[in-house]
Amino acid sequence: MIESSGLLDNAPVYTQRSGSCALCPMPFHYTDAVRKLCEDLCFRVPEFGHIRMDRVAVSFTQTRNNSSYGVYASLTPLRFEGGKQVRLNRGREWEIQRLPHESGVGDYLYILYVCVPRFMDLGLTIKLETIIHELYHIGPKFDGDLRRFKGRCYAHGSSAKDYDAVVRRLLKTWLDKDPPTEVWNFLQLNYRELCGRFGSVSGLKIPPPKIIPVR
Repeated sequence: MIESSGLLDNAPVYTQRSGSCALCPMPFHYTDAVRKLCEDLCFRVPEFGHIRMDRVAVSFTQTRNNSSYGVYASLTPLRFEGGKQVRLNRGREWEIQRLPHESGVGDYLYILYVCVPRFMDLGLTIKLETIIHELYHIGPKFDGDLRRFKGRCYAHGSSAKDYDAVVRRLLKTWLDKDPPTEVWNFLQLNYRELCGRFGSVSGLKIPPPKIIPVR
């Protein structure tokens, strides 16, 4: 079921149901839970201290099939390299579609997409590493651009193993600070278990932004 949210006309609340649960009238809002987890990570991990989660939208994106193979999550920057809002290409100016903040002040700078139901069916550690992996892509200036490494592989650097090692180190930093169980406990449940407990799973679903010509 899809119904409109108050954020944007093209950013609906997305609900998946599996069976019924008469005693659980309220669906579990998964993207809100992921947001709270990210907020705690940014609070406890110094390397994430520059991130303002109020400017990072968290959204579902639906996988095409139920295979466990494929992308688990992704981070979409809403600015070009260097935080620029406009890029010149072939004599024409282009911009990434804006995602206005619901407060009416400013725009979101990033969208964190969680691929469902694939992400939900991962193990706890892989889920945490996946979220940290995506947060680490956020540029240190928090200007809407990605963290850029030297060389052709600017997103992950010359070694994916080194990037993954950083992710594991950041996870250990967070765990060593004893985060509250209620922040991450939902990650222990897979999709069917969430639906069994809450009746349904809901969350914000934002269409991928397009690069459009500047008017």
